[in-house]
Amino acid sequence: MAATGSEKQGETSFYVSTPIYYVNDAPHLGHAYTTVAGDVLTRWHRQRGEKVWYLTGTDEHGQKIMRTADQHGVTPQAWCDKLVEEAWKPLWEHLNIANDDFIRTTEKRHTDRVQEFVQDLYDKDEIYKGGYEGPYCVGCEEYKLPGDLIQAEDGTPLCPIHKKPVEILKEENYFFKLSEYGPKLLEFYEANPGFIQPESARNEVVNFVKQGLQDLSISRSTFDWGVPVPWDEKHVIYVWVDALLNYATAVGYGANQEKFDATFPANVHLVGKDILRFHAVIWPAMLMAQGLPLPGRVAANGWLMVGGEKMSKSNLTGIKPQDLTSHFGVDAYRWYFLRAIAFGSDGSFSWEDFSARYTSELANDYGNLASRVAAMIGKYFGGTLPEATAAGDAEQAVQEGLAKAVATSDLKIGEELDFQAGILSIFDFVKQVNGYITEQEPWKVAKDTSPEGQARLATILYTASEALRGVAVLLNPVMPETSQKLWESLGAEPVLGALADQRVQDAGTWGRLPAGATVTKGAVLFPRLEEKPAA
Repeated sequence: MAATGSEKQGETSFYVSTPIYYVNDAPHLGHAYTTVAGDVLTRWHRQRGEKVWYLTGTDEHGQKIMRTADQHGVTPQAWCDKLVEEAWKPLWEHLNIANDDFIRTTEKRHTDRVQEFVQDLYDKDEIYKGGYEGPYCVGCEEYKLPGDLIQAEDGTPLCPIHKKPVEILKEENYFFKLSEYGPKLLEFYEANPGFIQPESARNEVVNFVKQGLQDLSISRSTFDWGVPVPWDEKHVIYVWVDALLNYATAVGYGANQEKFDATFPANVHLVGKDILRFHAVIWPAMLMAQGLPLPGRVAANGWLMVGGEKMSKSNLTGIKPQDLTSHFGVDAYRWYFLRAIAFGSDGSFSWEDFSARYTSELANDYGNLASRVAAMIGKYFGGTLPEATAAGDAEQAVQEGLAKAVATSDLKIGEELDFQAGILSIFDFVKQVNGYITEQEPWKVAKDTSPEGQARLATILYTASEALRGVAVLLNPVMPETSQKLWESLGAEPVLGALADQRVQDAGTWGRLPAGATVTKGAVLFPRLEEKPAA
């Protein structure tokens, strides 16, 4: 049985990848959704103190790129260079994506290794020459099975994803013996039930493989924008074979064995559900053929829907990530999609829902709590965090609430990729602390000037501040800018060190924020929203 990414031994990296994205146009919300999810996951593991490697990048070969470039009157390479440098990389920087590498499939470090990989398969008799004719979707860069197609009203066969007519292609190509790997894949799926997530996606793939696999056409001869087949340069390597190999070439395959051994295979491949079969069927079969270990997990996220349709370039209705970040802020953007949509399920986006959640959960629950606590410490204790000397059952409940939030969020985000449940557990704790403040009424306790009254007031405000210390650590992977502001407001950095160095698994250890820390009321964490910008 093949090893998986979850079985890597020794000083290895927790390796997460996004799909590498087609550069036929600028990125949209769907691309950003997957990339932010990967960023939160890898930031979480970094904050556990683990060695992490986060990879994203762009897929730059294939017929679709060639046609798009031609429509714009430039070469494919010029088109790719422009989109990557002016759209893709700047957006990831804008969204605070902390990727360790950005792979482009036109880079020599990739193309040379792709040729070597395919040559090895050819030399092992895993590839043969043959002919094929069938319906082809340029948008998917994939031959479609007749049973996968849908029909337009006039009977024209359409791609079920792009809703556009397929083309009937007939080519003499080279084929990978994918059909021979069906039984091996089914055995692997059974032995590794968590390999494909969610379960609905796993069931779909298993049923697909059980129906029998066809050999995979791994070259094209009707266009030349791709990596040449090394033994027959009349052909270019099929763009999906080229693209999938980025997960190996980016971490040193064939070039840096030490790095490759310490990183490969990926612990988690994050993919959209429309490209699941490539990652859960073709990719592991290719690795099996080459004798390489398989990834730990392929996690398919659902589609972002607008007006009941999958969000895409063709029906995006003008929404760009920057349209939302300019109104709500980058941290709120990062938070919203993972909080509002269960990862793995389709989810609908609406401006109204985002606004309502922002106001209720971020501004009122979280931001207002931080502001009130800092203001009261400033008013009653001159901005110096007081010592807690009169703790009771109410304070014990808050301590237990933080410990529960840490355990739940670490399990849900760090292990299960259930970002929504993990974030909700943290915000349930925020609500608990708000309830604690409401019940204890420190503004009334402050009127009692006796030593006992002041001790009680100090305990209440210390408890709330220490709770916020834990929240800042837990939300740092999700909302790093806001968490840093809160960390500074609590005066934590001079006494506890940098926020990035705080371990999420230790965030529930009570009493880490020492009395005497300087607490300041900084800028409002989540400003009141202005009116929605005009369309």
